[in-house]
Amino acid sequence: MKFRNILFIILLFILFLVVYINVIKTEQDKSKTVVFWTLQLGAYDKYINNIISEYETINPEVKIKWIDVPYSEGEKRTLASILTDNPPDLVNLTPDFSLLLAQKNALYTFEKEKLNQFLPSLIKTLKYNGKYFGIPFYATSAVTLYNSALTDKKPETYDELFQLSVDNGTYLTMINFAENDTLLKILNKYNINSPKTINSEKSIQLFSEFKRLYDKNFVPKESITQTHRDALEKYMSGQLEYLVTGANFINMIKENAPSVYKNTKILPQLMGDTGLYDYSLMNFIIPVKSKNPEKALEFALYFTNKTNQLEFAKMTPILPVNKEALKDEYFQKAENNDLSAQARIISANQLNNLQPPLAAIKNKKELNTICANHIQNILINNAPIKATLDKFSEEWQKL
Repeated sequence: MKFRNILFIILLFILFLVVYINVIKTEQDKSKTVVFWTLQLGAYDKYINNIISEYETINPEVKIKWIDVPYSEGEKRTLASILTDNPPDLVNLTPDFSLLLAQKNALYTFEKEKLNQFLPSLIKTLKYNGKYFGIPFYATSAVTLYNSALTDKKPETYDELFQLSVDNGTYLTMINFAENDTLLKILNKYNINSPKTINSEKSIQLFSEFKRLYDKNFVPKESITQTHRDALEKYMSGQLEYLVTGANFINMIKENAPSVYKNTKILPQLMGDTGLYDYSLMNFIIPVKSKNPEKALEFALYFTNKTNQLEFAKMTPILPVNKEALKDEYFQKAENNDLSAQARIISANQLNNLQPPLAAIKNKKELNTICANHIQNILINNAPIKATLDKFSEEWQKL
């Protein structure tokens, strides 16, 4: 009887030991897994899976679990996950939303030295309160297209463009005044980027030019409500002489409007009086509750090394953020009749001469809305420009 009791206790102990070991092993396995989210990059699954496989071969103690999230769901899912104790370890986001999370102390931060492989001008976007909260992923920088069948002028700045006459029965250009931060980016090229400068003499002059273009029908009346896609459609139908747009739309023009494509020439992005260019950036963030922040950072840096960035750039119309990748001849040479290649080279060169983005504020979307309301009031309702910009300044200051 006693023997059976002893045997039972031994078996129970062995069972407990096995369960305990499995639990410990499971926890250890979890601690070596980096959960990695991207935004709508499923079409590049072979490329991403190859990088993951290579990284795991070099780092056999780490497993990467990749999840691709629809772009429209990215912010909502990220916010929901960060509110839990089990967020992903590495997430692909926009700088604006990443900044909001950084302002709430929700992100893991790191020293500038960790970002030495990237263009210095780009990492400035990912800094808040002296700390870096994001890793650059890829960039874009718009170019200026013009229809050579309608014009032979080659303006370098918005000021030069605004002075051109229109006598072809077409519009000069289309500025999407109320779409996101389009207008704020143009103003920023003139260092009009704060409550103190939005009602300056230069700002009043620019808004007066916008009003003149609008009243004289040099830009479509729909400029106040429509998006960059509508502007692209107007360019493809031969209604616009000039269009500032992303290089990724050139193939769309080639496929849908071959006659316009044939006459399209490319210039650098229109500048303001700073002589600098704006850009868009995508980045990675690491939630502060990540189980593996150091491994997540290590994988992000591997994912954006020279080789991987160059390969990605050759598959997509994006620009690498890795400074060594940008030195490749792929961004230096182009055939004369290859518009996409010309745009790629111009865009890449622009990354060396960037206008610093607007100063970080917590209410960027609200600022965009305020800006849209005031330009609409000026263009549609003939509101006095100086008084409207004074009000704009007051509202911006409150943000």
